[in-house]
Amino acid sequence: MVPKERIADAERPRWEFFLDLPEVDRAVVAVSTPKGSQLLEPLFEFSGACAGCGETPYLKLLSQLFGDRMLVANATGCSSIFGGNLPTTPWTTDGAGRGPAWANSLFEDNAEFGLGLRLAVDTRVAEARHLLDGMAGAVGADLAAALAEPQASEGDVATQRARVGELRERLAALPKTPDVAKLAAAAGYLVRKTVWIVGGDGWAYDIGFGGLDHVLASGADVNVLVLDTEVYSNTGGQASKSTSRGAVARFAAGGKSAAKKDLGLIAAGYGNVYVAQIAIGANEVQAVKALVDAESYPGPSLVIAYGHCIAHGLDMSDGMSHQRQAVASGYWPLWRFDPRAVDGEHTGFRLDARPPTGGVRDFRATEDRFASLTRTDPAHAAELDELAQADASARLRRLVRLAAAD
Repeated sequence: MVPKERIADAERPRWEFFLDLPEVDRAVVAVSTPKGSQLLEPLFEFSGACAGCGETPYLKLLSQLFGDRMLVANATGCSSIFGGNLPTTPWTTDGAGRGPAWANSLFEDNAEFGLGLRLAVDTRVAEARHLLDGMAGAVGADLAAALAEPQASEGDVATQRARVGELRERLAALPKTPDVAKLAAAAGYLVRKTVWIVGGDGWAYDIGFGGLDHVLASGADVNVLVLDTEVYSNTGGQASKSTSRGAVARFAAGGKSAAKKDLGLIAAGYGNVYVAQIAIGANEVQAVKALVDAESYPGPSLVIAYGHCIAHGLDMSDGMSHQRQAVASGYWPLWRFDPRAVDGEHTGFRLDARPPTGGVRDFRATEDRFASLTRTDPAHAAELDELAQADASARLRRLVRLAAAD
């Protein structure tokens, strides 16, 4: 970091050159790979979050993968504050004016709010298809049939957008009846939309868990992204049900005594929910794959993403390498459960992390939320460290058994 005045004049033309670079055609990029996804224009930028925030990389990636057709229900928390710090917002549009539709709801009802978005989209799609069927002769039977084609790839989506443009041109040439006006207004919904319900662990594990559980059990085609910092970050670092045993936080000044809630396995227990636990700094291939698979799954999906946080008491410039340490130690296992892979012989579970090297205690010693208790009450800290290692080992054994049975 240097004073702005030293570099502003030199950097300004470079910035303008960067903005003038043409965007890559989404239809010809391997979107589901790290390299391919990072060629795509991000529709989440300049968030104003804490420097080195562990949550924002996931939202940037999400916007690159699905942003031009994404509806976001954002629970109150860090992601809603840096996501809607009006009068500006980091959620933006592409050159064609398309971008995520974003709205913030409360801690306690964000999952239900996101389900409402899904139901509204489905209703508009059904309305558009009903009107299209009734006017197939007027707009062209071939076009009407083509508009019902599946949209499984970015190329399919681009083709569908072209078809919708053609539909609107044909509607404009028809007499201005109420049905023509309704179809023209609803035609955009014939391009596949994706609904993402986003929030932190305070929402997903605690205050909004009842609603989240209801939505996951509904079978609806919604995608949930939990930005798990293991603490109520936005309100000053309070303990949540995601907080690990032994962590010092507000309302857990002596170290949290209970084990972390296993939200992923709870959701996987339904059998029809796609679930993944990811850490972008540890395995970007797995993170991209999980988000793409979750979005493609025609039912509820839950992706739990590890987010390092300034409340953890670590050097935020080392956040990505810190995530690698979390995974390598066994503190944060990477895994996926895909109901589509379940049959008489396969469980659908996949363990994506290698066997741990080192131990959970060594990893925890690098964060002040754990190390501070060692300084103030070393005996109690040692006791909680042993229990935390037992928690991690038991969790890993469960996942190994599930994956081995696949």
